[in-house]
Amino acid sequence: MMSGLRTVLCFGDSNTYGAVPTLARVGRHRFAPDRRWPGVLRKRLGSGWQVVEEGHPSRTTLRDHPIEGSHKNGLRALPISLESHMPIELVILMLGTNDLKQRFAASPTDIADSLEVLTKSVQASEAGPGGAAPAVMIIAPPPMLEVDWLAEMFVGGARKSLEFGARMGEVAARCRTSFLDAGTLIESSAVDGVHLEAGDHRVLGSAVAHLVQGLFPDESRRAKTASSTRGNTSTGIRAPPHISEDGRATPRR
Repeated sequence: MMSGLRTVLCFGDSNTYGAVPTLARVGRHRFAPDRRWPGVLRKRLGSGWQVVEEGHPSRTTLRDHPIEGSHKNGLRALPISLESHMPIELVILMLGTNDLKQRFAASPTDIADSLEVLTKSVQASEAGPGGAAPAVMIIAPPPMLEVDWLAEMFVGGARKSLEFGARMGEVAARCRTSFLDAGTLIESSAVDGVHLEAGDHRVLGSAVAHLVQGLFPDESRRAKTASSTRGNTSTGIRAPPHISEDGRATPRR
């Protein structure tokens, strides 16, 4: 890694991986790097940042997957990711949708509490600069829809997912992390009810970048100064959310 770069680790599931919405069981596709929300984040933050994409389809918070395997358990993978990419300034956690699968019988509070375990694992680590813990940002996934054959897999998931913003916001408050309720900005695709369309990746990546720039204002000013020498281009991205003093984002009206 180049000296002076700050690292952001995006740790999530298929929506961090960039899966294209589809009902196909095989032959699935992934958005190009610059169309995935971590790629949008990377472009927005500029040259002073390294954005690491650790998105794993079907990843849960801390539940072993009885069909796809125990390697889908986020708590098992998180320490590996932390040690592989340290020093890390910020870890962004966006998980919980796969925990809604009927086979896990997990309530919204169970899922949020599971995310809290991951958050505390990061905070107890020495994966940040100088052996300190990285900062953490929690993103509550947008509510899901129960569509076609996936509806059987996620029975009751749509109703439960409506509570993600509130329950995960409580975790962020307890753990003193920054927080973004993605459901206030974007929505799951009507195609499969779970994944994000390209436009929503753009909006999410832009909003996350705005939050990160607020957390690290010195680096943000340096990046803006550098970009101003190259000129500005229009992106067509919606205006970023208003960020309150406690790090929460709300959409602009």
